[in-house]
Amino acid sequence: MAFFKRKKQPINGLWYPQSVTVGKPVTTDQIATKLAFVSTVTPGDAFAIVKNLGGVLGDYMADGRTVKLDGVGTFYYTAATNKNGVASSKEVSAKQIKGIRVRFIPEVHRNVSSQVTTRSMVNESNVFWEELQAASTGDSSSEEGGSGSGGGLDENPLG
Repeated sequence: MAFFKRKKQPINGLWYPQSVTVGKPVTTDQIATKLAFVSTVTPGDAFAIVKNLGGVLGDYMADGRTVKLDGVGTFYYTAATNKNGVASSKEVSAKQIKGIRVRFIPEVHRNVSSQVTTRSMVNESNVFWEELQAASTGDSSSEEGGSGSGGGLDENPLG
């Protein structure tokens, strides 16, 4: 089940549903245990693979490659610049790059008309939305438009 809360957008004063996550993030151990259950590897083997996956992806992306995982999607780096553009292409340099971001595109399947028919990680027929009640999060602002913390629900675990 997926959850949403009511959120008033200050830019236009209108209300929208905003998706929220609940509970603590799923751990590497939990992922490894479930992978072991649905495959032929032991939980220890699955843990070792999952634990090292990020480093392996990073190594390939550091070499300028994208990484496509079947059934998951594609990962790639983008450069975060200092927002100070230059007047000519000759002035462009690596010194303008201040950081790296990892981007992710979920895998999709298209029909003959090039319309997206499925997203591997998102099966909309299996996702049921339910409003997260303010009492369960300690957030009394969901109907009034306040910006309460919602019990940490607004935090982005990816940065």
